[in-house]
Amino acid sequence: MRFRKLGSSDLQVSEISLGSWLTYSGGVEADATAACTRAAFDAGITFFDTANVYGRGAAETAWGEILADYRRDEYVLATKVYFPMSDSDSGLSPAQIAKQIDASLQRLRTDHVDLYQCHRYDSRVPIEDTMEALAEVVRAGKARYLGVSEWTPDQIRAGLEAAPDDVTFVSSQPQYSMLWRSPEDGVFQTSQENGISQIVWSPLAEGVLTGKYLPGEEVPVDSRAASDEMNGFIKQKLTDRTLEAVQRLRPVADGAGLSMAELALAWVLRRPELASAIVGASRPEQVHANAKAAGIELTPDTLAAIDEALGDVPVTSLQLGPGASAEITHRS
Repeated sequence: MRFRKLGSSDLQVSEISLGSWLTYSGGVEADATAACTRAAFDAGITFFDTANVYGRGAAETAWGEILADYRRDEYVLATKVYFPMSDSDSGLSPAQIAKQIDASLQRLRTDHVDLYQCHRYDSRVPIEDTMEALAEVVRAGKARYLGVSEWTPDQIRAGLEAAPDDVTFVSSQPQYSMLWRSPEDGVFQTSQENGISQIVWSPLAEGVLTGKYLPGEEVPVDSRAASDEMNGFIKQKLTDRTLEAVQRLRPVADGAGLSMAELALAWVLRRPELASAIVGASRPEQVHANAKAAGIELTPDTLAAIDEALGDVPVTSLQLGPGASAEITHRS
């Protein structure tokens, strides 16, 4: 496993991290959740990302029970706040932030998280109030560092400008994959200019980039695309045009000696702006397979072949922004 420095913080995070959206919020049984988490540690993954809203607390509760078996300094733990936990509990007001951090810590069975992230921007609350409330969380020792998820460049800048002198953002968590490249236009550059690393979600495009969905065929009954909760989210990627292009990636992966998942993960990790790519898993073998992508460096020929294979598929952006240096260390 390789590790990268998270923004301007002193945190070192594994290039591959384990997420808990859907998988550990009720969609995976407790035994499988525990097995996948232990597999992550076995594979060298020590960065775990969750949110209070995942299963309305279920994902945090599951990891609170499982991670209790490990020393707190053996892993980096991140959670988020914003989405409704009840009809009256949502957003980034000072009252909500104070309430939700305490509830998250109780479920996670810890006295602090390493990274506390705003799951979305809250335009209903003055940004100055939100940033002061987040600063209080850090001052109280309940979170070491702050981050955002799916904030625009303007929103990131607004938060930084409103932040008290003793806190800042160290991470941004956007969706990013071969099929979703919009962060390259603005978010990466704005973050780079302010010492913020990217922790990207859905690098496998909800599994589409593994090649398991075939054009003209029904989705596998045991796949995420078959679930009611995921169907609306993933179906925009399940067009024959997109799936045919993804199948054109198979010989590219074969030529590089990689699995389709390794190719897709190595592709996002090629960007030095990234600190980590979040993967989900329902089986331990998926965790180990994804962890193998850490440290893979794609050749210029492979990168060119990827672009050629996906050439006629609409993506949000093909423009590569300026790079940023990243401190990378190896750890088994």
